[in-house]
Amino acid sequence: MGNEPASDARISVVITVRNEEAHLGQLLESLVSQAPPFEVVVFDAESRDRTFDIASEFARRWPATFRVVRRRGSRGVGRNEGARLSQGDALAFIDGDCYADARWLERIRDALREAPIVAGQTITVGKPRYGQLERVELIQSGFDVTYPSCNLAYRRDWFERLGGFDPRFVTAEDIDLNLRAVRLGATIRVEPNAIVYHHMRTTFVRFLYQAFWNGYGRKQLTEKHGSLWGRYRVRRLLTGQQGAIAWARLAAAFAGYGTRVLTGRTRRLTPAVPEGASDPRRTPPR
Repeated sequence: MGNEPASDARISVVITVRNEEAHLGQLLESLVSQAPPFEVVVFDAESRDRTFDIASEFARRWPATFRVVRRRGSRGVGRNEGARLSQGDALAFIDGDCYADARWLERIRDALREAPIVAGQTITVGKPRYGQLERVELIQSGFDVTYPSCNLAYRRDWFERLGGFDPRFVTAEDIDLNLRAVRLGATIRVEPNAIVYHHMRTTFVRFLYQAFWNGYGRKQLTEKHGSLWGRYRVRRLLTGQQGAIAWARLAAAFAGYGTRVLTGRTRRLTPAVPEGASDPRRTPPR
């Protein structure tokens, strides 16, 4: 299978957070008892609440496991910096408004022996009905590349050869990374037993705000990779919009997409390096 990690491979959990005081303690508590060996790197993008203090307390209690970095930067910047500072054989990404099942890393570690990328199952928690809406899938080389980085793992050799996340993206940096990976021949294994629970946006306005920026990021994808409309399941996208909430999300996403069309002409994304310039499958074992 290539450079698959051993059954006792060390995993580096990378978390980017900003103003996640409400949820971060629950997330870090859920990581303390994961199957070793692992480490946790928290990148705090200069939060204005108690996020940094909460993360620092965990680092004081478990200094061999937790590390905290405080610096301004996007999610892509934070994840790349967390990966750079970590030492694991593989990288597992989770968000500050999530928490992990007790066997999350155990399931991730096992699945990484079979594929270089693992996407776990993300279950939304909370009462809002919009938490049950499905992702808008994007198919590349037979794989859905929209699995989000709130529950995503990469073998380190693949992540480094891909150059990590593209920090120029406002959102969709995880889709861009997955897209580049499968174009180079990587496989994405879906592991439904690697479960992460995600707190849904608490207000409908915040939900639509998220949908707007998701649409904005999808337009950034087309700037970098060319037209992708043929890879969306458009019929399923349109027929799957059942109810006012689903149509409102779609409208907000199209508004974000259109905003990028109108405002992004002078800062279009182009590949930072030629696609396929280096192939992780040819990388010597670490």
